[in-house]
Amino acid sequence: MDQEMNYGSDYKYVPATTINSGRGEEVLPDIFYYTIQISNICLVGEQNTQDFVLVDAGMPDSADQIIAITAERFGTKSRPKAIILTHGHFDHVGALIELVRHWEVPVYAHKLEMPYLTGEKSYPEPDSTVEGGLMAKMAPFFPHEPINLGDYIHTLPEDGTVPHMPDFKWIHTPGHTPGHISLFREKDGTLIAGDAFVTVKQDSLTKVYLQTQEINGPPKYFTPDWIASRESVMKLEALKPEVAVTGHGIPMSGQQLAEGLEKLVKNFDNLAIPDHGKYVDRN
Repeated sequence: MDQEMNYGSDYKYVPATTINSGRGEEVLPDIFYYTIQISNICLVGEQNTQDFVLVDAGMPDSADQIIAITAERFGTKSRPKAIILTHGHFDHVGALIELVRHWEVPVYAHKLEMPYLTGEKSYPEPDSTVEGGLMAKMAPFFPHEPINLGDYIHTLPEDGTVPHMPDFKWIHTPGHTPGHISLFREKDGTLIAGDAFVTVKQDSLTKVYLQTQEINGPPKYFTPDWIASRESVMKLEALKPEVAVTGHGIPMSGQQLAEGLEKLVKNFDNLAIPDHGKYVDRN
């Protein structure tokens, strides 16, 4: 089975980081986020339990780091019940194959994300022509070819339930990718948003490095469908989340989150959509 799994030929370590890299924080007793270079993973489950899930799988070459932080929080012999993917971009699946081999656990994603996780289809090439900072200019060097997870990848249940996350529902939030999902727990308003929106201006290298906290749309250089992205942000804002963990940036809660999401919805075209870019004119 291992022989079936492989990364795209363009997979490589990406030399980009933030001041928050290597740091984690318990957002809620059962929600722990951890930053690896420029992206976040999320561990869902109370500390020292054996009933927990990993959401997303970090940057390339980060498997040892993820295994170590998981062991620190849940015990040296612990392993998640499953890995849930918000989507399959390189900075969310960068350590996935090594983690699957180490833990031998199933991986779940939306059915529309499957071609990018079974080696069938590459994502659109990153667009460095969008206006923005150095992060956008670096985008052509980011991997975009698909990985192949073989028999370990599974489709999320059609009814919106999330395996081993009984209080959460998955919500289809496309735009950044066709099968992008977010995870929402209604009883306390907890949202794991992936890259449907983020809490840092991801196309600016300076703001990414300093982790300047502000709600933005999905990373401009890696988002090909802005109409769908707008609708996804509107859908998430309507949930009125109390706390949000995003794929990039520091978690946000309360009034700051509510006001930031409302502002993003009202001004999405100006705040999120690039003035120009090879995917902008298609929307």
